[in-house]
Amino acid sequence: MGILWFILIFISLITHGNAHGPDSCNHEGGLCRVGNCIPGEYLAKYCFEPIILCCKSLTPTTIKS
Repeated sequence: MGILWFILIFISLITHGNAHGPDSCNHEGGLCRVGNCIPGEYLAKYCFEPIILCCKSLTPTTIKS
């Protein structure tokens, strides 16, 4: 019975409409976080909705040469 619940939760996470996955989040400069974004970040989208968030920094990072 436990395996059945695991499969149902897994399918629910995969098929939810607004989940893009960690690769999409990382490619766009975000980090996947469980629960909440840390101070100084905002919710950009979901890695796996509704549990794992894609958080991005409020301040743009600068690259020094």
